[in-house]
Amino acid sequence: MELQELREKIDRVDDELIRLYGERMELTRQVGRWKRENGIPVLDTERERNLLNRVGEKAGEENENGVRALFGFLMAQSRTSQMLDGKPESRLGAQIRAALKETPELFPAKATVACQGVEGAYSQKACEKMFSAPSIVYCRDFESVFSAIENGFCQYGVLPIENSLAGSVNSVYDRMISRNFYIVRSTRVKIDHTLMALPGVRKEDIREVCSHEQAIQQCSRYLEKNKEWQVNICANTAVAARTVAQGGRRDTAAISSAACAQLYGLEILDTEIQNNSNNHTRFICISKKPEIYPGADHTSLMLVLPNRPGSLYQLLGRFNAQGINLTKLESRPMPGRDFEFMFYFDIDASVYSPAFARLIEELDVTLEQFSYLGSYSELA
Repeated sequence: MELQELREKIDRVDDELIRLYGERMELTRQVGRWKRENGIPVLDTERERNLLNRVGEKAGEENENGVRALFGFLMAQSRTSQMLDGKPESRLGAQIRAALKETPELFPAKATVACQGVEGAYSQKACEKMFSAPSIVYCRDFESVFSAIENGFCQYGVLPIENSLAGSVNSVYDRMISRNFYIVRSTRVKIDHTLMALPGVRKEDIREVCSHEQAIQQCSRYLEKNKEWQVNICANTAVAARTVAQGGRRDTAAISSAACAQLYGLEILDTEIQNNSNNHTRFICISKKPEIYPGADHTSLMLVLPNRPGSLYQLLGRFNAQGINLTKLESRPMPGRDFEFMFYFDIDASVYSPAFARLIEELDVTLEQFSYLGSYSELA
């Protein structure tokens, strides 16, 4: 056969598959209505197991794995369809719809904003990218940022969420989930680390270096070349610069931004000491209640999946079925639960799209644990 003829035959098979898929889903909905009317749970594990064994055996050894995967996805779709059929809008769906209605059309130019660190911190730079005239309240640590918003001292908080070299700031994610905060905007800040000390201090005089833990990770290769230095952790890179400036010690240096050298009267000894020049930190702006501003096309989620084979694969199939692009997928062990993981997802999808609304409803009815962390736009 010619290639075109073979492709035409495949097209005819595909058309039949599409017809049969529609027919199967309609039968599935009828089964779901019967179950609902007779008080029978949607999930029937014995039925699903027997079906997979049957189709796997009929497919033969060569095609068994592929057919089992295909029918596993079909059953997940069918189960979701049965759960959603006739179900009212979820609490989360209603919350998102209310936030869209109640949020002002413009992101505020002025606000009282909590930032971790001191003057000169990268969080300050991120804050000033997101707000044109912020009133910044500096906080000792991440916990204090959350408390400042929770207690009404600040309307918003700006926090680092991930770095292109060091990865996610998990403690921020954990606090957002446990205390019900929401992302309302994000931005990325270019990170350029410099080594600085008091005026007149030479590099060979240095015995100790201080900075934030992530900055130290990001400069690990540089520090590896200077193993004789003792490395001390500070709450923030700007705090490190201020500590060196106020401490008066001529054997101590800080890793911080060049702006902090000028701000605190320090002298730069080395520039661009991070492992990679393409070093960016993503910062988020959080609030106590969900605010979804026009143009929101990013959404962050936290999901817990059942501990069974194929659960992540089936979940990813849901995103694919709705045509939604994943930009981040990261897993973390769940405290106190052996071999179980939570997953952080960032997705690209307009919050106004039917696909997004459908996905939210699907996740709400199918997952053991599901946290919505906010929908927002990201500044370049």
